[in-house]
Amino acid sequence: MQKRDDRVTKENLKLLVEGELHWEEVKKMIRLAPKDADRFWKYLEVLQERVAWKDRILLRISDHLYIVAKEEGSRVIKCDCGQEFGDYRVNWKLSCRIRVRKTREEIAEVVSVEEAIPNPDLVEMREFYCPGCFALLGVELVPVGYPVILEMLPDLDTFYREWLGNPLPDERPDWFQDRTLDVPARWAKGG
Repeated sequence: MQKRDDRVTKENLKLLVEGELHWEEVKKMIRLAPKDADRFWKYLEVLQERVAWKDRILLRISDHLYIVAKEEGSRVIKCDCGQEFGDYRVNWKLSCRIRVRKTREEIAEVVSVEEAIPNPDLVEMREFYCPGCFALLGVELVPVGYPVILEMLPDLDTFYREWLGNPLPDERPDWFQDRTLDVPARWAKGG
């Protein structure tokens, strides 16, 4: 790991994550040239301190979700509350509690502008909740019957090796593969 650069402090990153950093300070961070090389590492420290569990955070993928490295060698999606969603290469949404809003009335409960309510004959609104803490993790507005959307599958090994210059100890070529279709295949076999 490189030498610590204190032009952006860990305290300011903590305030940024919490949504409490003054806008003028945010603009300074954005305009900083060259960027502080250790910002990502400080950011991970801030995130790690915010959760009660010890698994190493590799990447934050949303407000509540992280890709973490487990002690036994797996990489999983994990919520703030500690709920695990399984292999990070499988769409985490398949392990959620899902509410589907199919009628105009159901959608109007969360879309307050009448003109913005979509035609329920054409689309449905899916809300994905953590089964552990019931935090809202994601929302999709998609054509009726459309498959669940995989939002991102990061190539963590390349990111750590080529962008951060610090390869992950468990790097291997099969990490960067979408394994989402393995789940419905198991379901089809009764598993």
